[in-house]
Amino acid sequence: MNGPWRRYDVILRDLPFALLLTAVALVPAWHRHGTRFSDLVPQQPFDLLGVLVIAVECLPLAVRRKWPSIALAAVSCGFAFDQFMGFHTLGGTALPIALFSAGAHLRSHRRAVMAAATVAYVVFAVVLDRIGPTGVADFVLFYVVLAAMWGVGSWMRQNRAAESERRRQLEEAARAAERTRIARELHDVVTHHVTAMVVQAEAARYLTAAPDRLDETLSAVSDTGRRAITDLRQLLDLLHPGHGGELRALVDQTRRAGQPVELHEEGETTGGSDGTVYRITQEALTNALKYDHGARTTVTVRYGRSEVDVRISTDGSGSGTASPGGSGRGLTGLRERVGTLGGEFSAGPQPRGGFVVTARIPVGAAS
Repeated sequence: MNGPWRRYDVILRDLPFALLLTAVALVPAWHRHGTRFSDLVPQQPFDLLGVLVIAVECLPLAVRRKWPSIALAAVSCGFAFDQFMGFHTLGGTALPIALFSAGAHLRSHRRAVMAAATVAYVVFAVVLDRIGPTGVADFVLFYVVLAAMWGVGSWMRQNRAAESERRRQLEEAARAAERTRIARELHDVVTHHVTAMVVQAEAARYLTAAPDRLDETLSAVSDTGRRAITDLRQLLDLLHPGHGGELRALVDQTRRAGQPVELHEEGETTGGSDGTVYRITQEALTNALKYDHGARTTVTVRYGRSEVDVRISTDGSGSGTASPGGSGRGLTGLRERVGTLGGEFSAGPQPRGGFVVTARIPVGAAS
């Protein structure tokens, strides 16, 4: 499922299915058409107690991905009472779904949960057999089905883990490639600026008889030195091994440079893509300082379970301090890096002025 819907909490995304299954199970014409181990018939009419049983059986599916063990326990209790009271509603479908979700999303104590579920199933089978005699084969077959649902969920979880590791390796490779590129740029910056300073300083030796030109040449040397320091600082910042967790510090630094920046962060970071988020924000804010200095700038980062959305925009009200036709190597490198991770990246002017950079970065550790 793609689009804005994925930005909502996983409980909100799972709630519609839980409500739909609850509504279907409450339809009177479909009672006694669900999972059925015995010939038990309801000892009382399907009233408020029946509604409560179905609610306990189906509604916990809304938290099946966020709290899978709690959902499994609640659904199992609802399923047991559904069978004991002879309702046999379609709400019984919730049990294999809860087991599948537990297999796919449970992160810890997996063996303990599986063992507890098996013991609970055996107790349920013994109690139900005493209330209304049933065949052992039915219980065994249903257990095999439930175990298969857990197994399919576990298989999907292993695939996600493998994909997460693959993306982590790709990101590490992208970082290594970018650092190699930065090293080349560092060499180019040093060579270019220092060579210019040497040439200008040598020329100054022959201008002692022309003070005006000497002052102009020395000013050029100073300006070149300042540009070299600025470019070197930007490149060395990228090589800082801990730059991924300093987004707020980066924004504060940009504010001190005269750029009004607002930072909005939504959700909780998983740490898997912090370096890429930082690098995108740094490049966008650097361009904002150069080409739209003083313009109102907004940085929005939304951390989701499966992806991170980044948006940096200016409103075009500032003044440019550099030519807008820059090399664009920084943005090109970011586009390649995000593309390598399986994400999307775009950068360009806004219709009403200003510039906007957007990126969608998959989170390898997420579902």
